[in-house]
Amino acid sequence: MCGIVGIVSGESVNQAIYDALTVLQHRGQDAAGIMTCEGSQLYLRKNNGLVRDVFHTRHMLRLRGNMGIGHVRYPTAGCESSAEAQPFYVNSPYGISLAHNGNLVNAEELKQNLFREDLRHINTESDSEILLNVFAHELQRRGKLEITEEDVFAAVSGVHRRCQGAYAAVAMITGFGIVAFRDPHGIRPLVYGKRETDNGTEYMVASESVALDPQGFEIIDDVRPGEAVFLGREGGLAKRQCAEKPAYAPCIFEHVYLARPDSIIDNVSVYKARLRMGEVLADKILRERPEHDIDVVIPIPDTSRTSALQLAFRLGVKYREGFIKNRYIGRTFIMPGQQQRKKSVRQKLNAIDLEFKDKNVMLVDDSIVRGTTSQQIIQMARDAGASNVYFASAAPPVRYPNVYGIDMPIKSELIAHDRTVDEIAAAIGADWLIYQDLEDLVQAVQKGNPQITAFDCSVFTGEYVTGGVTLEYLDHLEYLRSDTAKEGRRTADHEVIELHNNA
Repeated sequence: MCGIVGIVSGESVNQAIYDALTVLQHRGQDAAGIMTCEGSQLYLRKNNGLVRDVFHTRHMLRLRGNMGIGHVRYPTAGCESSAEAQPFYVNSPYGISLAHNGNLVNAEELKQNLFREDLRHINTESDSEILLNVFAHELQRRGKLEITEEDVFAAVSGVHRRCQGAYAAVAMITGFGIVAFRDPHGIRPLVYGKRETDNGTEYMVASESVALDPQGFEIIDDVRPGEAVFLGREGGLAKRQCAEKPAYAPCIFEHVYLARPDSIIDNVSVYKARLRMGEVLADKILRERPEHDIDVVIPIPDTSRTSALQLAFRLGVKYREGFIKNRYIGRTFIMPGQQQRKKSVRQKLNAIDLEFKDKNVMLVDDSIVRGTTSQQIIQMARDAGASNVYFASAAPPVRYPNVYGIDMPIKSELIAHDRTVDEIAAAIGADWLIYQDLEDLVQAVQKGNPQITAFDCSVFTGEYVTGGVTLEYLDHLEYLRSDTAKEGRRTADHEVIELHNNA
């Protein structure tokens, strides 16, 4: 999970990209980067940290040009160094830079092919650099000094033929324009829009619609699965279906947790989807525990608020804010190790004791991943005086790794893996636990857009829509993503060759 943005404008785009990345900050707090183009000159600033920390006034003044792309990173599969912050750049052909949200499942095979057949060297462990070089090679095969939109679309078709996995990407071709494309299943989100100015029509593409709204861009459409949208430097928009057999299967976890509630993804309101999740979860509670003794429903901020509010309304039970969040602590499953995660939960939430004392409390969360956060929060509720603590998850049990760009842990670190619901309840310390049914979750999201007939639900089912996810691949992923492996990489020297990046 990352956030990406691309803008073609009649004026300088540095501030607009910065503002968009700030709105998309929830999609990645690990690193940020912007690359702009003025004539044939590229300008880059990227580094580890939040958007506000990476870009200072001196950096913004250097980011000149009316065309550019940006990225906020959520680290997956080992990409944590500043050298692996995006956008990435390759000089041949034409000078291409790229920002990517997702994860390629055939990255190792592609890396070998790029070296042996395409004669291209990959210098980092990032699959985004691999995706960039595949696109660059496919464009180079056209063998032209001056390219056209048709050449760009043909190159994207080549990417679709070679790459397996999830990828929503924006690529800037120096002096020519920006192309945005999405994998044939549309796993990761991508939307584009326009605004009319005195300088003509300007175009923007981003991971979520909330990046477009504040800047006055009117949403045109989502980039469809397998589709490419080209934004020309001199204005104009062209799009083309570039995949042979596209099949809609967007990631359902975007609606559960990843996206902002004010976003519309694939024509589905995230907010409305979460309301419906709360309704169907309440219905399940009424079916399975009609004589429940819940006194109050309390959400675990922030992403569960919408579901919890509707759940309380449906149950006819009081809704209260029992936890106050310190917004300056990062998302806990991004934290590097268990000890840091445990410490972080206590740092980021304070309990309001009077909402818990002598009450039977139903805590509602969007999902349970490692169980670390849930366990700590349940204990906080008991420390605040709760008589009984019940727990509801707006998502089904997360039993399998998410390989498509969300750094959810390996199977052994997932609390639901090989455990029953009662065993999970005992592990997190809940008096009883209830999970959303997968069928109910799918219906809650699908109701917003019946045209989507399938979703990527791999974290719940273990069925990966792209194929190519073998036991060997999952073992390799375990090596890359485990806490032990990450700690080893953090102690290594990550200074590698990169495009000049001024401090």
